Amino acid sequence: MLGTLKSPKDRGHLFSQIQELTNMHSWIVIDGDVYDCSKFFSMHPGGEEPLRDFYGKDATEAFYGLHRHEVLIKYMPRLVIGRLEGAGDPIQIETSGDLSTAPFAEAPFFRGEASPFWTAKHLEFRKEVRQWLDINIRPEAERCELSGEPPSQEVYKKIADYGLLAMRIGPGDHLKYAPNGLPLGLKIEEFDYFYEQICHEEVGRLATPGFVDGIGSGMVIGLPPVINFGSEEMKSVVVPEVLRGEKRICLAITEPYAGSDVANIRTTAVLDPTGQFYIVNGTKKWITNGFASSYFTTLVRTGGKGAGGLSFLLIPRTEGVETKLISTSYSKSAGTAYITFNNVKVPVQNRIGAENAGFYLSMSNFVHERWMIICYIVAASRGILSEVYKWCNQRKAFGKNLLAQPIVQQRLAKMTVEVEAASTALENLTFQMCQMDPIDQGEKLAPNAMLLKYYSTRVAQAVSDDAVNIFGGRAITSGGMGRLIERFNRTYKFAAILGGSEDVLASAAIRMTVSKFSDTAKL
Repeated sequence: MLGTLKSPKDRGHLFSQIQELTNMHSWIVIDGDVYDCSKFFSMHPGGEEPLRDFYGKDATEAFYGLHRHEVLIKYMPRLVIGRLEGAGDPIQIETSGDLSTAPFAEAPFFRGEASPFWTAKHLEFRKEVRQWLDINIRPEAERCELSGEPPSQEVYKKIADYGLLAMRIGPGDHLKYAPNGLPLGLKIEEFDYFYEQICHEEVGRLATPGFVDGIGSGMVIGLPPVINFGSEEMKSVVVPEVLRGEKRICLAITEPYAGSDVANIRTTAVLDPTGQFYIVNGTKKWITNGFASSYFTTLVRTGGKGAGGLSFLLIPRTEGVETKLISTSYSKSAGTAYITFNNVKVPVQNRIGAENAGFYLSMSNFVHERWMIICYIVAASRGILSEVYKWCNQRKAFGKNLLAQPIVQQRLAKMTVEVEAASTALENLTFQMCQMDPIDQGEKLAPNAMLLKYYSTRVAQAVSDDAVNIFGGRAITSGGMGRLIERFNRTYKFAAILGGSEDVLASAAIRMTVSKFSDTAKL
């Protein structure tokens, strides 16, 4: 019946007619669609009272002041009984694979600006990866983030088959192990760090930080030492297994007594009398993906004190290796672990690189790790900025839209310029990485990566603070309109701690820089 109704100029008159005709029915209109709520109010979290105020009325503005559009998607099939004729186009909502049209929701090139770094193929690649993740992974990501369940083997294998595990390691020959090749028919030699940056950013855009770490953050930092410095025999076995999603790997460096102070690692690896095995004893803590890993790329002490006595070993899950799940402020889906090595027997062939060269190899690996963290946190900060802009566009307070409030405008300006600055610096760092191999990156880009990680996590804190103030109570509620703000506010500190605490990195970056500063340089 409603499909044939004409929508008169006097909308109030129309709703009066609807109320008279339906009597006991509780109809409301949202965005031109008519909803019969007569069987819904008992399920409504706020009870019937808030709904009753809008029976027979257009509740669009009130609805979008309280709910996300996904609520309509969930209930529309059961509750919609028609659409008002002449209601106009529905409200614009982003769909899978869309680049956002919200202000500053995308980096400059991806909102139409010129760039010396990005190409049309990068744009096509971002859309493809975003759509694939939205359709294939997002539902599982949200479920696991809330339940704390680890990503299922089925989902992990799906990610591997798409090539995402291999692509998140970066450019290189290992990409041949992507089971079905690269998306869009991309050639291995075309794949650069900008493509990898897109992969990290789009995975981070899922806004499920525990799950995101659970689908391979440990692999991204644990497998490169094997690829870059492991023996050919080691690589031929481990790399295909991991990139096909059959086994998992993590990086085990941090200990209860040695976090950012890597040179003071205590876990020992002592040669047995035969000289064929290391006997490993010690503990590792806060190891991302450690709980379910089959391999542990582990920094151990094989020599004397300090940085010069450390080596990398690839330790398989074997007798004497025990992992326990650690509860943190984000989801247990990440598989964060406490690891105990108790007289673990590891073949000498499992050493990665030369004995006592582990510290220097880890410094090379740290540039890529910190860069990955920067990709995640800058993308996540931009996602929060987008949420804030959209919220301010639909929320009214003190009689006017939030976008018209001077104090909100000031907060938006500060958030925007900080995210834009971090994003631009990230693009430059990515370009520098494209010019170097991992060893050169470790030698030449370590201070750059340290300082940008420090800056980007400071930006995340500022963005979180402003977003919480703008969203108000919704920003400290784990569901509803502000759930992504609450989640970000609870978890952004992971980026500030993982890969080296931000204050430690800032100081180390300056020490490294001034160590090459001539004593004769004066004003």
